[in-house]
Amino acid sequence: MASEHLIIAPILIPFVTGALMLLYDERQRKAKLGISLVSAAALLFVAVELLNRSKGGPDSGGNEISFYLLGNWAVPFGIILVLDRLSAMMLVLTALLAIPALLYAGGGWHRNGQHFHSLFQFLLMGVNGAFLTGDLFNLFVFFEVLLAASYGLALHGSGQLRVRAGLHYIAVNLTASLFFLVGVSLIYGVTGTLSMAHLAQMVVTLPETERPFFHAGITIMGLAFLVKAGMWPLSFWLPTTYMAGAAPVAAMFTIMTKVGVYVVLRISMLFFSADAGASAGFGAAVLTWGGMATVAFGLVGVLGSQGIGRVTGHLVLISSGTVLACVGLALQGGGTALLSGALYYMLGSTVATSALFLLIEPMGREEGGIASMLALTADAYGLDTEEDEAEEAGLAIPGTITVLGLSFGACLLVLAGLPPLSGFIGKVAVLQGLMGGDLGGSVLGWTFLVLLLLSGFATLIGLVRIGVQTFWASEGAVPKVLALEIAPVILLVGLLGLLTLRAHDVLRYTDVTSEALHEPGIYSDGVFSAPRVRSLPAPAPASPAPATEGTEEEAQ
Repeated sequence: MASEHLIIAPILIPFVTGALMLLYDERQRKAKLGISLVSAAALLFVAVELLNRSKGGPDSGGNEISFYLLGNWAVPFGIILVLDRLSAMMLVLTALLAIPALLYAGGGWHRNGQHFHSLFQFLLMGVNGAFLTGDLFNLFVFFEVLLAASYGLALHGSGQLRVRAGLHYIAVNLTASLFFLVGVSLIYGVTGTLSMAHLAQMVVTLPETERPFFHAGITIMGLAFLVKAGMWPLSFWLPTTYMAGAAPVAAMFTIMTKVGVYVVLRISMLFFSADAGASAGFGAAVLTWGGMATVAFGLVGVLGSQGIGRVTGHLVLISSGTVLACVGLALQGGGTALLSGALYYMLGSTVATSALFLLIEPMGREEGGIASMLALTADAYGLDTEEDEAEEAGLAIPGTITVLGLSFGACLLVLAGLPPLSGFIGKVAVLQGLMGGDLGGSVLGWTFLVLLLLSGFATLIGLVRIGVQTFWASEGAVPKVLALEIAPVILLVGLLGLLTLRAHDVLRYTDVTSEALHEPGIYSDGVFSAPRVRSLPAPAPASPAPATEGTEEEAQ
């Protein structure tokens, strides 16, 4: 019976954990770190179990859709959580990024402000809820939850640049939330529902007089997620914000960018696939050309940036732009193989950029820089300086330059798309899907192919330049790197290696996922077949007790 409630666990676990840690004093940081790590480990366990459940059995064709009816209301009237292969994959990716980010924060960053771990858990709650929700209203709710938590995390720490970039980030995303609310209101006014499955069924039979308003609502709402995904020209805020954020925060923000990509992918394939009638392919050209423009903007930014933080921010744009362009091409007949390769590429590029964000501070560390900053923060918040210094002493690892250099080189190979790691496999899968589809010989297909190759070349130049300056041209003392800081990077690099070694299995998973996304009826029909929990039978009315002489006399 407990397994039926497992779908809601990725939302409840971080919610309860974050609320619990609000009761702890800020000086109890080690306890908070331990609780956060236990929560993240539990999320990973649950996400893997849900991933296995989404595969289904032989009878399901590899697509097992699970549901959770909150309040036991039937679809489309109630709130529903939906688990399929795509959402399960994103849940696992989120948990895999959360654990290294929390470990890295334990090296000192979680002391730079108040309620770091609670905000981190609420961020996980919002991200997981956005992946699982089956209606647009609750998508807005979870979107606001993750944004509210990200506001605090973006401002976490000290420094004029971080505060300025954080306030800029807040202003941009508040505007995006307004667009989201306006778009959802327009969609509800036209259709009378916000259930994704219901909308997917209604879009075919929508009256022609109301279809433009529906398209307008989707467009306005989509702007909010394109801002979050970083599509050009809505991406001007992203490189500076991610560069200025604390290292574990920026590493976790990489999955927030993929929330925007996920929602665009989900809505596009549900509402505007080939089976959508007059709405088929709506917005495909915008996603294709906008994604390619984002890739072009990102590669120019990589070549023009000097610091690794800004370069990594532009690499996030290249990753998002590539996937968005693939979604647009898939809507125009690009085929299932193209989208499958894009999903695999998204996994590797997200992990690699997260690892790069964790490498920024150790690679650019100056003697005493981090210690003085932490001491200033401790004095500002009235924290225990002696305890902080003892914790900061930690355990320094031997061979610092070697470990940092190898980790940096692995990220370089993945993001540049060079063999033998997952970045090369992902780009080859994308190109094979592109050339094997209907757009293989078209100008659009060749343009995307050239941009994909150029982005890899620009990434190679930009990261090699930084690597030479850091590991060969530097004459300073070897930086002190704690084991708690480098271990998360090694975990992420190991994950990239596992993604490479098990590429066949992962690609087989993304192949089936892509096929299911191209058949929206699997999602919509499955949601409407979600059974309600059978209510218990009402108790039989009790038979009246026989009257006695005493009661009759009393009645008289």
